Amino acid sequence: MTAAKGTTLIFAVTILILCCTCTNANEKQPGKVNFREKEKQVLDQILGPGRYDARIRPSGVNGTDGPAIVKVNIFVRSISKIDDVTMEYSVQLTFREQWLDERLKFNDFGGKIKYLTLTEANRVWMPDLFFSNEKEGHFHNIIMPNVYIRIFPYGSVLYSIRISLTLSCPMNLKLYPLDRQICSLRMASYGWTTDDLVFLWKDGDPVQVVKNLHLPRFTLEKFLTDYCNSKTNTGEYSCLKVDLLFKREFSYYLIQIYIPCCMLVIVSWVSFWLDQGAVPARVSLGVTTLLTMATQTSGINASLPPVSYTKAIDVWTGVCLTFVFGALLEFALVNYASRSDMHRENMKKQRRQQYESEHALEFEFQPLVRHPGDPMAIEKLRPCEIHVPAKRENCCRTWLSKFPTRSKRIDVISRITFPLVFALFNLVYWSTYLFRNEGEET
Repeated sequence: MTAAKGTTLIFAVTILILCCTCTNANEKQPGKVNFREKEKQVLDQILGPGRYDARIRPSGVNGTDGPAIVKVNIFVRSISKIDDVTMEYSVQLTFREQWLDERLKFNDFGGKIKYLTLTEANRVWMPDLFFSNEKEGHFHNIIMPNVYIRIFPYGSVLYSIRISLTLSCPMNLKLYPLDRQICSLRMASYGWTTDDLVFLWKDGDPVQVVKNLHLPRFTLEKFLTDYCNSKTNTGEYSCLKVDLLFKREFSYYLIQIYIPCCMLVIVSWVSFWLDQGAVPARVSLGVTTLLTMATQTSGINASLPPVSYTKAIDVWTGVCLTFVFGALLEFALVNYASRSDMHRENMKKQRRQQYESEHALEFEFQPLVRHPGDPMAIEKLRPCEIHVPAKRENCCRTWLSKFPTRSKRIDVISRITFPLVFALFNLVYWSTYLFRNEGEET
């Protein structure tokens, strides 16, 4: 029994030694190390109580006392609207900041830990950047907050967040709708001056825009990055800006405004071809086109802010409204000329009748027999002949002489004058505003 107990004890000790040996062997194999646990140890080491203070800004370059350098880049995901009335635009973007904080250096275990990821921004120091031309904004929290912080082994910190902003965009609408607008995105430090914090655009490609960006009434032509440091009585603050150049799509306004206005003006000219006696038709046509044009103008102005200067669309609608109103006034002039012509014809008839009655009486009292030698009798029988020197005929006067009445002549002249003047206005309008647009772009 003693020998059996001794054998059992030796066997148990051998198994225990083998287990300990296997455990030590597993710990020595690098593939079996749980680096997620190592990340926890590193985070506790660099962000533990009493080790890191998020209230203190990082040191400058190479550990100096200079300002902390923060490099910024953005990715524009979408631009939802550009509002002319409120002069603002909405954009959704991914905003990124990167800076060096040497207090956050850690051992990467031979490259096994590429970076540490945090979702709580208050654990580390953050730049106090704000958007100076922002009206409204919100973060995205579906399904989880769209934000992360990456800490790299050499102490570099990358902060990324997805946000939606509504930003102010002061517009100059003098060339509307042939205009181009520049909308800015401004970012600045709120409390840290340039002695403590400086923002810089990231080298290479600081601004990216999603491909196939479609806007309903605008086209994003290009964007430019720049600096906009501001000085106040509390110091100088670092500022970054990106200018987005938008070109307004003209095809929408051509179909909705310019072509309908041209059609209304041309329809108002139909009254020149109607008979002068068709008073109800000409009046109803003129009043209808005038009211339609006025409604069109008010609808256009309702979609724009009440600015103090004259826009290109105001010139167009104003001239078109003037042409329609002029066609209505032309009928009033024709109606007046027609009544004047009728009055003149009546007066001519009365004079003719009076003349004929007077000469009829004279003829009754004239003797039926003439003396052969009476020269006065012969002269009385001859019609009066007045010799007027020949004048050169004017082609326009000759052409107008085909129309006996003044009212008809006014209609005929209007048929030619109105289209020619409107064509001349179009030539001046388009050449002026198109060249001004190209000049401002240059």
